Amino acid sequence: MAELLGALIGCGFFAVNQMHCWAHVQGADIVAICDRDPQRLAIVGDQFGIARRYTDAAAMFADGGFDFVDIATTVQSHRALVEMAAAHKVPAICQKPFAPSLVDAKAMVAVTKAAGIALMIHENFRWQTPIQAVRKVLDGGAIGTPFWGRFSFRSGFDVFAAQPYLGEAPRFIIEDLGIHTLDIARYILGDVQSLTARTRRINPKIKGEDVATILLDHDSGATSIVDVSYATHLQTEPFPETLIELDGSEGTLRLTQGYGLTVTNGNGTVTTDVSPALLPFASRPWHNIQESVLLIQQHWVDALKAGTETSTSGADNLKTFALVEAAYQSAASGQVVEIGTLLA
Repeated sequence: MAELLGALIGCGFFAVNQMHCWAHVQGADIVAICDRDPQRLAIVGDQFGIARRYTDAAAMFADGGFDFVDIATTVQSHRALVEMAAAHKVPAICQKPFAPSLVDAKAMVAVTKAAGIALMIHENFRWQTPIQAVRKVLDGGAIGTPFWGRFSFRSGFDVFAAQPYLGEAPRFIIEDLGIHTLDIARYILGDVQSLTARTRRINPKIKGEDVATILLDHDSGATSIVDVSYATHLQTEPFPETLIELDGSEGTLRLTQGYGLTVTNGNGTVTTDVSPALLPFASRPWHNIQESVLLIQQHWVDALKAGTETSTSGADNLKTFALVEAAYQSAASGQVVEIGTLLA
């Protein structure tokens, strides 16, 4: 099948990673870019040799000449851009968080479904090599049926240095990071019936919460804890690793700092190194995330060519987004929130 041609909207901090990865994806090529800031547009265009450059997305869509669009802008613009893609029948990848609200997210899924186009949310954390390794162990039955889990991302890394706007957001860690960790919990242990959440703001210089602890009741009967923090200072900084503990009917699994995956069952204990690859453009410690961007983009291209639904389709990601909304509701009320009521 012929190579797919893509367009990228948004040339900010994270979009550079996406452009590096598009250069390594098999079967696709970015031929146009768009950003309202001419300086950022010029920097990315020159770096990656993209001749078609736009400061207006409508003008880019009007010119056409691409098979899909990668929307790498901030959340406030997502719905308008996805609706623009739907109007032009162009399949779309949308950066996370999906939308400003669950209402907007549902509308985006509906409009792309009506247009008959694919919509994938760039929820790349589940595509990290260590997370995929955990999934493979579970699918192989090495620990039996999991009944308890913990998904932990605790760090003191200064994320505000490169992304200062994060410190100005009234919602921070659940919406920016917890959304990934909650998606991993769903990916590993299945959908969620209800949750309870507690949040704190430790850093006085930011507006949102930088610590959250969330208790999940999964449909399977398993219970899990999602705990995220950007206020935790450790001897060895674990950023950007997600650590996982799983207890199952036949054994246990531990994904520990440094990408060691330890499985204990009736056959004994085996530890495997599940470190991500260090891609040519990548740098430590970001290489884990950078590799997952390549993996999810390749997944998108392969699914688009095959006509199959992506792992993190808009419809699937509604279930993760509902967990984010429920976590904020629970933290504000102190009550358990039923997920079904949000998705109805």
